[in-house]
Amino acid sequence: MAQSATCKNPVEQYLRKDRMPHIWCPGCGIGTTVNCFSRAIEQCGIDPDKLAIVSGIGCTGRVAGYMDLDSFHTTHGRAIPFATGLKLANPELKVVVYSGDGDLIAIGGNHFMHAARRNVDITVFCVNNFNYAMTGGQVAPTTPVDAVGTTAPHGTCERPFNLPFLAESCGAVYVARWTSYHVRQVAKSMAEAMNKKGFGFVEVIAPCPTLYERRNRLGSGLDRMKWFKENSIIDSSMDTRYVDIGFQQKIVCGEFVDVDHPSYLEMTEAKMANVYGQQRWEEMLREQRKPIGSWGEKE
Repeated sequence: MAQSATCKNPVEQYLRKDRMPHIWCPGCGIGTTVNCFSRAIEQCGIDPDKLAIVSGIGCTGRVAGYMDLDSFHTTHGRAIPFATGLKLANPELKVVVYSGDGDLIAIGGNHFMHAARRNVDITVFCVNNFNYAMTGGQVAPTTPVDAVGTTAPHGTCERPFNLPFLAESCGAVYVARWTSYHVRQVAKSMAEAMNKKGFGFVEVIAPCPTLYERRNRLGSGLDRMKWFKENSIIDSSMDTRYVDIGFQQKIVCGEFVDVDHPSYLEMTEAKMANVYGQQRWEEMLREQRKPIGSWGEKE
C-alpha cells in the first residue's frame, strides 16, 4: 500500500511550536495576522536570520514570543525605540515592530510619531481591536465614539485617532489598512512594507470577542468577520484624512501611501560624510561596527 504524503503547514517553520497553544481567546484576530505575517516573510524573500521582531505589552505584544525569529518583548509603549536602536546598531537587519493599538498609539504614541517623522527604516504592524484587551477592555485612543468600554460604560465621547492619517501626516512612506478578514491583502501589504526602505505602517482591524464585541453586543469573532466582509470598502485612492472609523460604520481599507524618501540612516550618513569626508566617515563606521568581545571590549 502506498504511503500517504505528509502535508506540512508552510507557516510552521516561523513559529515556536513548543510554546503552543497560544494565549489568545477563541475568535481573536491576532492569530490570523500571525499567519499572514508568516506568509509575508516567504513572499518578500527576507532571510529569517536577518529579520528581528519587536513587540510591546498587550495581547498583540505576545506575538514576538511565538515567532521563531530574533525576538524582543519590550516594556510597555517602548517597542519602537527598542527597534530603532536595533536598526541603527545593525543596519543589515530588517526590523519589524508588531504590537497593538494601545501599546503603539497610547503610551507609545510619541515614539510612533517621531519614528515616522525621522523615517526610521523599520516596519510597524498594528493590530487594532479598539480597546485595551489584556487589561480588561478599557477605552483606547482608537475606540470609536459611542462604543462601550469598562472605562466608558455609557459609550465613549472621545474622538479616536485615524491611524492611516496619523502615520502619513507624520511622514510614513508606506501606509495600508485591512481587516483580519482580508488575509491575502494583509500578507501582501506586510510583504510590501517589509521590502520598503523607510518607515512602513500596516493597520489590521481585528475582533476582540471577549471584551470589545461582547460589551458592545456585536456577536462572536465569526460574526465580526462576516461584518468585516460586508462593511469594508476597498479604495486605495482615498485621502487618509477621510478614512476615520465610526462605531459600526463602513471601514475604508486599502494601500493608501507608497512613496520614496531617504531613510533616517541614509540622511544621517550623508550628513556625516559631508562633515567628515566620505573616506573618514567610512573608517569611523568600520571602527564602530567591530564585533564586541565577551567582556564588552571591541575585538
